[in-house]
Amino acid sequence: MVNLRGGDWKEMLKAAEQGNLELVKAYVRMGIDINYVHPEELTTPLIESARNGNFEIVKFLLENGADCTIIDGYGGFSAIESAKLHGHTEIVAMIEKHNL
Repeated sequence: MVNLRGGDWKEMLKAAEQGNLELVKAYVRMGIDINYVHPEELTTPLIESARNGNFEIVKFLLENGADCTIIDGYGGFSAIESAKLHGHTEIVAMIEKHNL
């Protein structure tokens, strides 16, 4: 896996936040470590996509090995907690099912 730093990794995070599934897929094909916690951003693509209600990206990331237990460095929230906080019940259910 590749730990992309700087602009590339931030673009992956931005794509996850904004719901750009095709760009997220492209970065995963490049070998990006989807569980990398950037030292400035303190979060992961899974947490950000769950927070923003991007169901298809959350699904894709989970299918590709995203770790649901990582906690962000700001509020101390995991992906499921972020989804709950923002009322994304479908994402909460998907993460719960994934964790079975």
